[in-house]
Amino acid sequence: MSHPSSPPPPPDWRHLVGRWWVGRHALGRLPYWLLSRGGVVLAACSALYVLNGFLSGWTAAYEVMVGITSPAQVDPQWCAWPLSIAGWAAIPAFVGGAVGYVVTEQIQAHQSQDLTSVLAELRALAEPPAVPPSPPASGSEAPP
Repeated sequence: MSHPSSPPPPPDWRHLVGRWWVGRHALGRLPYWLLSRGGVVLAACSALYVLNGFLSGWTAAYEVMVGITSPAQVDPQWCAWPLSIAGWAAIPAFVGGAVGYVVTEQIQAHQSQDLTSVLAELRALAEPPAVPPSPPASGSEAPP
């Protein structure tokens, strides 16, 4: 006599996060880059900004990050210098990397098209649209 088996227990949060983290490879290039490399840069810059916001004030942290104020004029300087470097180098590099991936994907999408289909599409765009003949006005006959 067989006993009915109980259903397996639901996976815990560690298994769910692990499965999600392994499954990120199925994403496209840009979402994968944002999760793997871009997320690290964004998290580090955010942590520096929050640390400086608490230590020297939110206005001073913003001004140091965007380069309005020198980090030498802010107290404490030990955390203002890394924020200044991140605002000067890391954030533009992050934005440039994301834009680079988007532009690369667009170029590759257009390169994969067949030349004849591209030429046919260009010819269709270059030809003026055909204007249908106007119907004769009512009440008057067109001359023979």
